[in-house]
Amino acid sequence: MEVIHKIGRRKTAVARVYVAPGKGDITVNKKDVANYFTTATLQYKVKQPLVMTNNDSNFDITVNVYGGGITGQAEAVRLAISRALCEVDAENRSILKPEGLLTRDPRMVERKKFGQKKARKKFQFSKR
Repeated sequence: MEVIHKIGRRKTAVARVYVAPGKGDITVNKKDVANYFTTATLQYKVKQPLVMTNNDSNFDITVNVYGGGITGQAEAVRLAISRALCEVDAENRSILKPEGLLTRDPRMVERKKFGQKKARKKFQFSKR
């Protein structure tokens, strides 16, 4: 098996994932996953597709991620890893699809409109 390259997105975060056979190392932006995603929740999100398909020690994963915040980046990485695992083995799709790990979350930040303070919030109205 050669290296598999997949892309995952969430909000404005973009993650490029390279999956190769190995012993389970995950590197994010040339750092260990535990150093880049410091909280346990974010680490769980990144490793979720690997744990569900029992592949947590079968592949070495290299990730380049940019844009957005730390949570959006973690979810972008999760989507990219899920897509790569489906290409490795088609049976993984039936495991990941019901959990919603192959669905690209389309929600984006609503744009700010002119004459308003934010997207929905208005300037204070004074009657007199």
